[in-house]
Amino acid sequence: MVRGLADIGAEGVLLAGAGRAILLQIADPRVGHGVAEHSNFAERPMERLRATMTYVYAVVYGSEQQLTAVRRAVNRAHAPVRRGPAGASKGYNAFDAESQLWVVATLYDTAVTVYEQVHGKLDDDTADRIYREYARIGTALQLPPDMWPADRAAFAAYWDARVRRLRPDDQALRVARDLLYPVGGPRVLRLAMPLARFLTAGLLPEHLREGFGFEWGAGHARRFERTMRVLGRIYPRLPQRIRHWPRDYYLGGLDVGVEVPHA
Repeated sequence: MVRGLADIGAEGVLLAGAGRAILLQIADPRVGHGVAEHSNFAERPMERLRATMTYVYAVVYGSEQQLTAVRRAVNRAHAPVRRGPAGASKGYNAFDAESQLWVVATLYDTAVTVYEQVHGKLDDDTADRIYREYARIGTALQLPPDMWPADRAAFAAYWDARVRRLRPDDQALRVARDLLYPVGGPRVLRLAMPLARFLTAGLLPEHLREGFGFEWGAGHARRFERTMRVLGRIYPRLPQRIRHWPRDYYLGGLDVGVEVPHA
C-alpha cells in the first residue's frame, strides 16, 4: 500500500531531527540573520518548538479552522522579520519565497532522514507521494507551488547544491549555542540536551558538523549507529498513542483555544 505524509508525519521520533533542521536553516544567512535578530531560542525554546510543530501538524492533520489560525499566527510573527541589504549582507525577509523553500526543504529532508534511520528505507512510490505532499508545508504560506522542485531527483540536485555552499557564520554560531546549550527553560529540557546535541551532530552533513564546532570521531560515529539501531528496534513497537502523542498534544492545544506562539 502506498503511504503518504499523513501516515508518517505524526511519528514523534521525527522530533529527534529538530536540531538538525534548525541548524541547516540558520546556516543560510537569509534565514539565520533573521532568526538571530528577531528570535530568542535561549529564553523560550519550548515555545519556539511548539510554534513550528503546531504549524506543521495543522497543515497535515488540522481542520480548515485550525490551519487558518496557525497561518495567521505565523504571518503575524513573520511580518517584522525583514531587513534591507546593508554592506556585505543581502538582508532578509521572512516572506521571501526562496527562504521559505529552504526552510521547508530542511524539514522534509530531515523528516525522511530520521524516518528511514528508524523504520528503514521508504519504497519509491511512498517516497514520491510524501515528497509531493510535503510542498504543502510551504505553499500554505507564501511558497509558490512551482518553486518546489518537480520530483525527488530535482530536489536532490537542489539540496546537494545548497548544502555544499553552506558555511555557518558568527550569527548562526551564536543562535546554535543558544539552542544547544540553553541556560533557561524547563529542567527536563536541559537534561535532554546532551542527547539532543549528539543526535543533531550525527544527523548533520560532515562539513556542517565541523562548521558548528561539534566534536566527532570514529567513536562518536559508532555510538550514533548503535543508538539508531536500538531506536529502530524499540520505537516501532511502542503503542501508537505514545508515538503520536506530540501531534495530538499540539493540535489539542488549538482545540481548547490555546494561543499559537510566534514562529
